[in-house]
Amino acid sequence: MALNKRIHLISCSNSKNKLDFTPRSKYNITIRKGTIMKSILKDLVAHTHSLGFINLVKITGDTDKTSVEALADNRTVIVQAETNNPVVDFKGTFGLPDLGKLDLHLKNPEYKEGEEIKVVWENRNGEDRPVMIHFENAAGDFSNDYKLMGTELINEKLKTVKFKGTNWPVEFEPTVTSINRFKLQAAAHNGETIFLVKTDGDKINFFFGDPSTHEGNFTFHVGITGKLRQAWSYPIAQVISILNLDGDKTVKFSDDGVALVTVDSGIAKYNYYIPAQTK
Repeated sequence: MALNKRIHLISCSNSKNKLDFTPRSKYNITIRKGTIMKSILKDLVAHTHSLGFINLVKITGDTDKTSVEALADNRTVIVQAETNNPVVDFKGTFGLPDLGKLDLHLKNPEYKEGEEIKVVWENRNGEDRPVMIHFENAAGDFSNDYKLMGTELINEKLKTVKFKGTNWPVEFEPTVTSINRFKLQAAAHNGETIFLVKTDGDKINFFFGDPSTHEGNFTFHVGITGKLRQAWSYPIAQVISILNLDGDKTVKFSDDGVALVTVDSGIAKYNYYIPAQTK
């Protein structure tokens, strides 16, 4: 039986700083002005795949909100995010697999100007589902189809992680200087995979290494009001990768052995939950 397809046009010519939102199909599709799928996709890839340990994203959306979930390949980081505004064509539940391939399409110079990016839907058993994202250059002679992962498969591959909640006695906004100092200590202790977090008065300090070999520490932030009753260790590479992301950042530490870094990119707010580790 033939499938009933419909196409939602998301972005097209950007020439002369004007956006053309005219549907290219026979369907009367209403496009929310100012929504550019390419920008949204680039933001999602930048805040997941670029970290180096995430290659699959789960999208759940309706008319009220669009949620994003991801899990590090080694389960060291849990990502739960929500776009600042609902994405019109991100409805239902589906997956963005093989994010490296999607990243290549988004960076392809053929799609730099005058491109079209379309979300293709199919009607199956009376239900409309997004099945692919179609990329086409301005000349119409260079195109790619990026296939989406269906609801059943993404739910099997990436089960929703329910966070029970905790108290966050320590919360602050990290500075660029502190992040750079973190990188310097990490480089000095490049054989280490984790760092220890402790509070001392209004300071939060990071510790590296082992007293039996080499060790070091530094003050990451001054001006905290809370206190950690227990010291926990967290993965160096993952935390630095997250702190390197573009956006406004907030860092939280819990006595229950979990850290949270929130990054607001302007397009979405990403919450990165990082469970404590041991050597």
